[in-house]
Amino acid sequence: MSERWDRTPAHELSPAREPAMRRAVRVEVVSLIYFATAIGFTAVVMGESQAMKSVWIDDILGVVPPIAVLIAARLRRREATDAYRYGYHRAVTIAFLVAAVALLGFGLYLLAEGLYTLIRAERPTIGTVTVFGRDLWLGWLMLAALAWSAVPTRILGRIKLRLAEELHDKALYTDALMNKADWMTGAAGILGVIGIGLGLWWADAAAACAIALDITRDGVRNLAAAFADLMDRRPRDVACRCDDPLPERITGALLALPWVRSASVRLREHGHVLVGEAFVVPADEADPLARTLQIGAVARALDWRLTDLTVQLVPALTRDDDDDCEA
Repeated sequence: MSERWDRTPAHELSPAREPAMRRAVRVEVVSLIYFATAIGFTAVVMGESQAMKSVWIDDILGVVPPIAVLIAARLRRREATDAYRYGYHRAVTIAFLVAAVALLGFGLYLLAEGLYTLIRAERPTIGTVTVFGRDLWLGWLMLAALAWSAVPTRILGRIKLRLAEELHDKALYTDALMNKADWMTGAAGILGVIGIGLGLWWADAAAACAIALDITRDGVRNLAAAFADLMDRRPRDVACRCDDPLPERITGALLALPWVRSASVRLREHGHVLVGEAFVVPADEADPLARTLQIGAVARALDWRLTDLTVQLVPALTRDDDDDCEA
């Protein structure tokens, strides 16, 4: 005996989280507008600085995660079709993958450029520009552009981190990490420009390399997590640091029912929602329909993310079912 429920994609978020989703969309739109201004400002003043060029490329790549998140926010609400019976929830996972690739790609590019500059011992120079009839060191304009590239991303990243945790949105979380990379790159660029001004030619590229290592590490970790989600690994927290305890919580709640002899639950992530199966061994064969409905109600009450669960009443658990419960 089995029972399965499906929420329509339009109601995949709990009512309490709909405002957070709207805020996330607004923040991503603001991010795109901000990056457009940062890209233009940096392009005008970057000169020969390696750090400035890295910041410029960083800002260009920075528009990829917000675009991916906004597209996923629209796709995942579509109704299920004959071709896509499970809906479009995994658009969020695809956006997570795209954002992770962008983060990793930027880190590798930045690291390669910085090392190449150090090996060649290139000595960048910062000239002067005429502003209102007076000569001005271009470094001051570079520092202004770098500050504009760094400070707002710090604020946007903090906002996105909170929203990502509330919505269990890994694509949004990776975008927040990208903003962290933007802020760190901007800070490194400021140190590099100051170093050039002080005659330390290597400071520019060395700062870029130091930040690139941290960005690449985040990119590798998130790319691996995105592939794991696509391979139906058991759910993990939004930061992909530990396993989600929900399968054990559901199993414990089912075992607390007086008519349940044993139970096993396995879940997987479809974007920011969870789907899976519950295998339950009843103590007797009385009223199976009411019992499967009760299991569904108990499971749904534990977490808003659980959007699709198949409940099966079985005579006994197989070894694979027990392994799923312990995985």
